Amino acid sequence: MKDKLLPTAAVERVIRAAGANRVSATASEELGKHLEEYGIEIATRANRLAIHAKRTTVKAEDIVEALEQLEEL
Repeated sequence: MKDKLLPTAAVERVIRAAGANRVSATASEELGKHLEEYGIEIATRANRLAIHAKRTTVKAEDIVEALEQLEEL
């Protein structure tokens, strides 16, 4: 099993920000898993865009473009 990238408490705060009063540990773990997977997909695409632009730094514009690409799928 891989190490979690997002702390459970941070994921719980996201769920609470969506209006939940109570959050189970398994709910935080499940959302955290999906957020990490989606975040890695976005970051991977953004990194490819930076490399294509002959840069080693991923910029905000790369993240935005990566998100736009995913929306088109």
